Amino acid sequence: MENVTYSEFLPDFELQNFIYCYWSLKTTQILSDQFNYKVVADGCIDIFFDLNNPQDNFVMGFCKKYTEFPLGRTFNYIGVRFLPTMFPQLFKVNASELSNHFKNLCSVAPHTAKFIAKNFSIGQDTNDIKLLLDSYFTEHISKVKFDYDNRLYEAIIIILKNFGVLNVDTDLNTGISPRQLRRLFEFYIGDTAKTFSQVVRFQNILRAKPSSQSLRQNKLFFDVGYYDQAHFVKEFKNFYGVTPSKAFGR
Repeated sequence: MENVTYSEFLPDFELQNFIYCYWSLKTTQILSDQFNYKVVADGCIDIFFDLNNPQDNFVMGFCKKYTEFPLGRTFNYIGVRFLPTMFPQLFKVNASELSNHFKNLCSVAPHTAKFIAKNFSIGQDTNDIKLLLDSYFTEHISKVKFDYDNRLYEAIIIILKNFGVLNVDTDLNTGISPRQLRRLFEFYIGDTAKTFSQVVRFQNILRAKPSSQSLRQNKLFFDVGYYDQAHFVKEFKNFYGVTPSKAFGR
């Protein structure tokens, strides 16, 4: 959209196993109308705050559907997007309690909420913000005792290697019962292995950026594990908010 910019920037190399990226969403001048920020399902958990008012900071959980947030006519948001499982590991919270909505960060990670409120302001540029966040999370991570259950991470690797196209009931045999696996996914991801797989599949379709013509002619929905086009369109719209033809152009 005109007069609104979005950018992503990487954390320090040592943090890249925990944090996918930092991001910025801001207006370059006051908008004539309210801006609605569209969030598509990506499998991650984000911290975010407006540099105009860093005392109000939030965490957004795993989303299994497209959502919109009204942001007003002027804003300068900064976000931290954590890799799947990392936010629950770092802050010892149940990811399912955050799923499909956002909460005030002070109710989930009060120390981090205070750090943001005290250290950020409207005059800071991207490099200043990156250095502050890098320093904070490097120190925070150094104090965390991680609870690595290899069976969970093996299941996640299988899902990622298969681009989300698999049968979660038969293909995730990592030495754990389906009930235990469900519990681990809900705690560390925020939803079931099936839902996470669907989001991974959806994100891989986005990265492929198919044209509307190729969607029709090449029947992409078969290649990515859908039985028919109607199922593909319905799930895509749930995650993205519009149909594939509108998302990728006519």
